[in-house]
Amino acid sequence: MRRSVGRAAVYGALLGLATAAVVQAVRPRGGTTVLVDWEQVRRAARARLETPSLARSELAAAARGYGLMAAELQKPLLGFVGGLPKGVSLPQFEALDRVGWLDLNLGILRRAIDPALEAGRVPNSLLVEVGRNGVDHYVAFMLAFIGLRVLGQYDPQLLGTEPLGAEGLYLIETNVEEWGRRADLPAQDLRRWLILHEMTHAWQFAAHPWLRPHLEGSMRVLLDSVRKNGAPVARIAAFAGVLPAQWRVMRQVQGTMSVIEGYSNLVMNELGGKLLPGFARLEQAYRERSSGKSPLEVLIWKLTGLDLKLQQYQRGEAFCRAIFDQHGMKALNAVWSSEAHMPRLEELAHPDAWYRRVVQV
Repeated sequence: MRRSVGRAAVYGALLGLATAAVVQAVRPRGGTTVLVDWEQVRRAARARLETPSLARSELAAAARGYGLMAAELQKPLLGFVGGLPKGVSLPQFEALDRVGWLDLNLGILRRAIDPALEAGRVPNSLLVEVGRNGVDHYVAFMLAFIGLRVLGQYDPQLLGTEPLGAEGLYLIETNVEEWGRRADLPAQDLRRWLILHEMTHAWQFAAHPWLRPHLEGSMRVLLDSVRKNGAPVARIAAFAGVLPAQWRVMRQVQGTMSVIEGYSNLVMNELGGKLLPGFARLEQAYRERSSGKSPLEVLIWKLTGLDLKLQQYQRGEAFCRAIFDQHGMKALNAVWSSEAHMPRLEELAHPDAWYRRVVQV
């Protein structure tokens, strides 16, 4: 009897402590807050970046070199993929170090997410602080993980407010230099190869005005799904990227994103093989880079879902390659006619089905 009474007393005490902890966790502390602290994200991400900064003079010299290479490559690129509308030009390349890339992408994230954060302010509480700290460190980890590896980027100014800021073409010189040195790659050919890829992205958006609003519309649906989850825990989960509803929205544009990346890879490889003496070495090194991840990197790619995105892009490249090899560039360029001409997810694995639906009508 004493044991059961004693056990009941312990359980009662533990239940009381747990109840008190929950009350403290959800007790309003006055005022409201948003669920991401961008300064904390930047500090945590920057602390993870090795060799974060390069001298301004080094970045300026690299950018001048990019400009010369881009000017040399633009004519053969446009001759291969198609021209630009009258009065439209491609943006100039800039050179970034890792901190520059971090700040660029924090700006992109804030441009997209801040309106939803402000609309979804929640009362201050311990639970919200803990959740925000988790989101901050998750976002910081992801930014640092990518920031140590990404080689180039195109910013099409999605969700930018009017008047739109300037689009941007970038190579992350720190990462390019490091990979080129480690893999013993021809430095100029490596940069030309990457420039071909990013310039193709710029052409995709510049020559096809429907593409930007199509992607923006999907992103707004995604952000609205976050904003409408009123509970703090649901919003924390949403910004951590784990809500099933958001995956359903993202699937709607996976065909488009896969083609955007796959098409650029096809162009950089087709033109690279013709224009770059060191192309074979570059292609081999890229395959080795993709397959040579450490066990920890493989785990991170799987846990974050990055490996699924990579698989989609690989399917996009296989789709573009199949159409190009069988039917030529004119048939492949039908994907850029409109949103309806883009392959559906299931058509990525069945390019002939897309060809019959879109081209062979």
